Amino acid sequence: MDESGELGNWPLTSNFQVLWGDLDAFNHVNHTAFVKWIETARVNYFNDCGLMGMFEREHKGPILASLSIDYREPVFFPDSIIIQTTITRMGNSSFDMAYRVSSASKDSNIVAEATAVGVMFDYRKQRATPIPDSVRSRIIDIESNRR
Repeated sequence: MDESGELGNWPLTSNFQVLWGDLDAFNHVNHTAFVKWIETARVNYFNDCGLMGMFEREHKGPILASLSIDYREPVFFPDSIIIQTTITRMGNSSFDMAYRVSSASKDSNIVAEATAVGVMFDYRKQRATPIPDSVRSRIIDIESNRR
């Protein structure tokens, strides 16, 4: 969380159905399904804070610098997955995100946790760019549930 306490409040929840095709040879959900779910949760957050629209207008938007997932328990079919998403830090051009992945069939127990580092990126110039103040303000509004 940042020093001001404005970030890290888990404001966004995304829901997913486990598909039969998400299973691997060991009959549990393959790690790649978690990556796809987390990616969709991340884009849902980006939509909420206006980053996807900014990309369409200005060709500036987020790019993933790193992703780390800690798997706590296996997930099976059928099930529903709930992912809570938050931004925990904003630097000049980079930001940290966190994810809690829960299973509905396990009474919403956390089955995985993930962290990601994103960078605001100018896709025309192919380099990092500062996070605009308008995006910072929107993220703080989202994190404080002032949507």
